[in-house]
Amino acid sequence: MPRPRGEFSEPEFSAEYSADYSLSFPSDPEGAGIRRSQEAPAARCPCLPHSRRFSFSPESLEKLYQTYFRRQRHETLLVLVVFAALFDCYILGMCAGFSRMEKLFPALAALAGLVAHGSLFLILKSRVLPERFSQKFLPCALWALLVAQLWGLLGLEFQRSFPEVVDTVGWQAFFAFSCFLTLPLRLARILLLTAASCGGHALLLGIAAAFQRGEEREVDGGELARQLVSNVCVYACALTVGAMSYVMADRKHRKAFLEARQSLEVKLNLEEQSQQQERLMLSILPKHVADEMLKDMKKDPSQKELQQFNTMYMYRHENVSILFADIVGFTQLSSSCSAQELVKLLNELFARFDKLAAKHHQLRIKILGDCYYCICGLPEFREDHAACSIRMGLAMVEAIASVREQTRTAVDMRVGVHSGAVLGGVLGQKRWQFDVWSTDVTVANKMEAGGIPGRVHISQSTVDCLKGEFEVEPGEGGSRCDYLRDKGIVTYLVVVPKQPLRHGVNGVVSAVPDLVPRSVPTLSPLCPRSIPSLSPLSPLCPHCPRCPQVPNPSFPNPRRRLRLRDLAERVSGAAQNEPELHRLLNEALLERESIQALKGHSTFRLSLRFTDPEMETRYSVEKEKQSGAAFSCSCVVLLFSALLQAVLDPWLVTNYATFAAGEVLLVLLTLCSLAALFPRAFPPRLVAFSAWIDRTRWARNSWAMAAIAIVTAADVLDMVSGQWDIGLGCRRDRWPVANATAGPPRGCAEQPKYYGHIALLALVATVMLVQVSHMVKLTLMVLVTVATGALNFSAWEPILDQYDRRRGQEGEGTGGKGTGEGGQGRGNRGKGQGERVRDTWIPRCPRRSVLVPSKFSITAMIFVVMLSFYYFSRHVEKLARTLFLWKVDVHEQKERVSEMRRWNEALVANMLPEHVARHFLGSKKRDEELYSQSYEEIGVMFASLPNFADFYTEESINNGGIECLRFLNEIISDFDGLLDEPQFRCITKIKTIGSTYMAASGVTPDAGANGFGAMKEPRSERERWQHLADLADFALAMKVTLMNINYQSFNNFMLRIGMNKGAVLAGVIGARKPHYDIWGNTVNVASRMESTGVMGNIQVVEETQQILKEYGFRFVRRGAVYVKGKGELLTFFLKGREKPGSFLGGTTVPLPHQVLENS
Repeated sequence: MPRPRGEFSEPEFSAEYSADYSLSFPSDPEGAGIRRSQEAPAARCPCLPHSRRFSFSPESLEKLYQTYFRRQRHETLLVLVVFAALFDCYILGMCAGFSRMEKLFPALAALAGLVAHGSLFLILKSRVLPERFSQKFLPCALWALLVAQLWGLLGLEFQRSFPEVVDTVGWQAFFAFSCFLTLPLRLARILLLTAASCGGHALLLGIAAAFQRGEEREVDGGELARQLVSNVCVYACALTVGAMSYVMADRKHRKAFLEARQSLEVKLNLEEQSQQQERLMLSILPKHVADEMLKDMKKDPSQKELQQFNTMYMYRHENVSILFADIVGFTQLSSSCSAQELVKLLNELFARFDKLAAKHHQLRIKILGDCYYCICGLPEFREDHAACSIRMGLAMVEAIASVREQTRTAVDMRVGVHSGAVLGGVLGQKRWQFDVWSTDVTVANKMEAGGIPGRVHISQSTVDCLKGEFEVEPGEGGSRCDYLRDKGIVTYLVVVPKQPLRHGVNGVVSAVPDLVPRSVPTLSPLCPRSIPSLSPLSPLCPHCPRCPQVPNPSFPNPRRRLRLRDLAERVSGAAQNEPELHRLLNEALLERESIQALKGHSTFRLSLRFTDPEMETRYSVEKEKQSGAAFSCSCVVLLFSALLQAVLDPWLVTNYATFAAGEVLLVLLTLCSLAALFPRAFPPRLVAFSAWIDRTRWARNSWAMAAIAIVTAADVLDMVSGQWDIGLGCRRDRWPVANATAGPPRGCAEQPKYYGHIALLALVATVMLVQVSHMVKLTLMVLVTVATGALNFSAWEPILDQYDRRRGQEGEGTGGKGTGEGGQGRGNRGKGQGERVRDTWIPRCPRRSVLVPSKFSITAMIFVVMLSFYYFSRHVEKLARTLFLWKVDVHEQKERVSEMRRWNEALVANMLPEHVARHFLGSKKRDEELYSQSYEEIGVMFASLPNFADFYTEESINNGGIECLRFLNEIISDFDGLLDEPQFRCITKIKTIGSTYMAASGVTPDAGANGFGAMKEPRSERERWQHLADLADFALAMKVTLMNINYQSFNNFMLRIGMNKGAVLAGVIGARKPHYDIWGNTVNVASRMESTGVMGNIQVVEETQQILKEYGFRFVRRGAVYVKGKGELLTFFLKGREKPGSFLGGTTVPLPHQVLENS
């Protein structure tokens, strides 16, 4: 079920045609998942056509589905109990009008069955029975009870202990069909049970009828065979439609099962993305800041437009300790290895520091080159913040010792700690990074600068917070740092704690063994470029041991999938996957079943319609994909009805005419319903018409009514036609005596009860209409019942009464054998008996008949069946509406996932460049895992506000410095706004360092410059360095933006900008606390161009000047400038462009020449 991760809209999920189960997460590499499950041919259902044999694979998933299916059918088992109770009521009603002792036993049996079924209903409703018993044995026990009770009904129709062949056939067909609707068994088992019960019922009736007629008269083999074949037609129709209903219900339950699986997928996705978002945010931002940002992200954009200033997330924190740590000898180390090796070393080292920070309750603030600084006591206050920071510093000193041993270089760690208050928060609108500002932060920085390698340098305020926990000695920081001397800050060096710490001596013993490998390879000092990995977990390239860079694709595909199996492999191994995953799915199914879905959505008690019109409209347009199968059930019913009548009366021409016309019309209705499902197989107009029917409620109802009207009309026309034929051929007022010697009436009139069974099959066709509501089904079933009852009490009343009188006379043993010689002999006994012989088929019962009139019993049976099917239809609609609400809930969860994904991507985009964010979005990386990419032609810019330090004060008038930072936030936010201009799309903001703004050009894939190898074709010099010209335009635009801010705020801030071009290495340090940065000589020179520059100017080296002048930029030679580590470099000031700039909407931006000239 692949899904595009770049877009949040899910493809339409068709569970009806797919059973693939696999869960998607953005953290799995694309293609790593395997299709774990699919619909496969089910050898356990050989009775189905091959195209309809389906099950889930693997087998364990199919078993889980069967468990789910049985639980779902538990409620429908209650429906079967209700059916049996209504059947008991029917028997009691039939026995109510008779006082003969022969009816006492059936009445008592029905009363006992009613009590038993009522008790069973309460027991099942309360779920007190063991699950294994209720799912394994109870369905078969209930089936056996129904069969016994149904066969016991034969006693109600007994005449001298023998029934007619037609008796109870309708009830047998009804309960056989009901078993398919309700029993929680597999289809093969239900077919076996129902076929056995129908076969036994037919066999019992056939033997009893043959034995009865054998005693009273000669057995008419053809007549008996026709009746038995007719019974088989009724049974076959019930079993065929029942099997079709089972398949339809099974597919619906499988679809619901897959939707539950999809709901689980959404739930896990939601949880995964929530955790991912929280991990990513809290790795860079404190929780209180992240929560405030998310709150603002969810605000309506119109509310944000009303804000006068850009949003700033800044908070004051008292009583914290700030730690700065710098690697001493880093310059020597960097000169002895490549940029890739250096970044890999820093990544592994800072990953260790992140682990130590988590252990010692530190919040990492930033990584500035080789400088690492963190803070303790933020965001939650800790009384031991100073002690925790000192433990952190001692552990860092110990950790760097392992690097010194492995690299055999004179690297060390200089640590400074100061305690005080800070302003912590985020500035700007892009590349959010948490930072702290205050005078105490500056002091902590100077404590590190004035420290001693290998020692922890602390201030007096930190010593005051320690409460004597550590032994210290004078640090004399003022002798090494002018700032400390000028401020009169007394410093100390930590010696040894007075008592052993809980985490070992100085917190190092317990921390270092987990971080430093036990065996460290010896390095040759002559090969400084071969720096070993500091962690045994770090991946090394087996083909190129000197290249630790992790290769990345040019455009990492955001469509990442994590299967449930893969998720489990990360936890417990492949051997234990399936049980755990199925347990999760089973729990999700149980949770969904336990929730009363309809409880939270008000519905009308009678119609079950949602009280919310919008929800009802959404439900009404829900497409039922099995409507074509439902119409095909009507075709089957009409087919078997016509076959039954043809068996009873082959000469009834109306039967063939109504069958042909009705079947053609039903086939047309079915095809019109199927056209929308198979659009390629039908004309476009028919497909459009079918789709219109599916989405229009009144059209669906009309279509269903037409199908039932066709079936019912065919039945009624055949009945009327049969009655009319009888009236012409052998019916005057009563059957004449002249025709009596010819035997009883033949054809349909001989067994009129079969028309009641045909009406029952019409009800079966009605209940199969899945595309209409239960109220529409009720209306159709009432029409069928009324039509059948009206005919029974009008046109067919004489036929049914004659049938009852004939059966009553046969029951008294008065017919059959009075016409032979024996009859003549017996005729000598008296005249009365001769009249009985002559009037053999004229019923003259001298006493009250014990039979219930057929017109009442047939109509009562149809009425009870109608009530039963209505109850079932109501139950099915409740289930359908519940499934619909579950589907709506899944859709809403998807929307929440999509919304959260948008927030997540927006957040990540504000922390990492887009192409880098794709690599880290959702992926679970080890701390030591490195992401880096080298670029050969990149532009780097540093822009600072040197006079902002004079502007910043922590006086109360400035709210402790917050108002000063609010102004800085406006400046940085306006600079960030420039990046939204199309011309500057190739420029990437790297970070802000205090009041310094750092950006680079050419590090985006679409910018070329050998980035990710995206531009393989040769390009001209001008095309290759266009991004550098854009960076220069961006620097000029920043100056214009600041000039406008100065004009509006009556300030006089000026920028000091340095630029350079060349090769860099871009990457992320700390996979779990990602910090994106760029390294290399190009970055160092750009930083020196800014620090050695002049306010109001843009300083570049000669190589950069040579490239930019080709784009029309104007320069003034400054001269040689000393740069630390590089000696003297020839530099130039960028004054502007000979041609008008095209930034800021194409407006010409004049440079503030007065500032440049004065400088």
